[in-house]
Amino acid sequence: MAKIKVAVSIGDINGIGIEIALLAHNKIKKVVEPLYIIDKYLLKEAARLLNLKIPKDFQTKSLNYPKFHINPGKHSKASGEYSFLSFQKAVLLATKGKVDAITTLPINKKSWELAGLKYVGHTDYLREHFQKEAIMMLGCPKLFVALYTEHIPLKTVAQSIKTKKLTQFLLDFAKEVVISEPIAVLGLNPHAGDGGVLGDEESKIAKAIKRANKLLNKEQFIGPIVPDIAFTPHFRKDFRYYVAMYHDQGLAPLKALYFDESINVSLNLPILRTSVDHGTAFDIAYKKGRELNLQSYLNAIEYAAKKAKS
Repeated sequence: MAKIKVAVSIGDINGIGIEIALLAHNKIKKVVEPLYIIDKYLLKEAARLLNLKIPKDFQTKSLNYPKFHINPGKHSKASGEYSFLSFQKAVLLATKGKVDAITTLPINKKSWELAGLKYVGHTDYLREHFQKEAIMMLGCPKLFVALYTEHIPLKTVAQSIKTKKLTQFLLDFAKEVVISEPIAVLGLNPHAGDGGVLGDEESKIAKAIKRANKLLNKEQFIGPIVPDIAFTPHFRKDFRYYVAMYHDQGLAPLKALYFDESINVSLNLPILRTSVDHGTAFDIAYKKGRELNLQSYLNAIEYAAKKAKS
């Protein structure tokens, strides 16, 4: 059986992405056929700086981008633009059916800003490009968290909770994960509002849960659950999938529990995209005397392979 083809966007070349790709290649090639979106001149420069050999079967797809030099651990317009173009090329290959999935190595949001890009991250671009309400889900088989709101200021989260929009989010999420087990939906306020004493957003969340379950004709979603106890062992024995109302509500407990192994998955799109769940680590990029943890990348590749086969 032919291996699943995965386009790997190389991320910010000034960060740890290219080192991860080189170090993990011999492992992931056993699972998928990777195609790295990087020009050979940059690959050679990175390998020289890292004192790593480029595997003979390290297949690349060039962008023909004007030459620039790697500046380890630094923000730059060039590295930001290049990481975006690498990602954009991977998306194009997936859209055309040239690859079965894409896996993204970390970009740097500040470098994207310096490059004049309007997108906060990968998911924002995918959402606009496909005109679809992409869902950001992060985690590992032990715990997955879907984010109702993502990279927005905390002060705007409450006003973003609307029953109709949340209902559709829940329906889209249920369609994508297709599981029989219940999914926990977190409240927004302390104590899930304490019956309206500490906020009334939970009434909207409760209505969305009720409507979504009615349309699904099953009790798929449970809540709103008090956020400060939702990730305790007592609840996690009953739930593996959660819906969080905002970024840190879901990701703080996830990363406290499973930082090294969690991944990022974009749902509700016409292509399959997975990603590492960590940043560019500029503070250690290209430095000697430390080991990188490859588990998030390996898990992202493995998840893409399994989903592409199913």
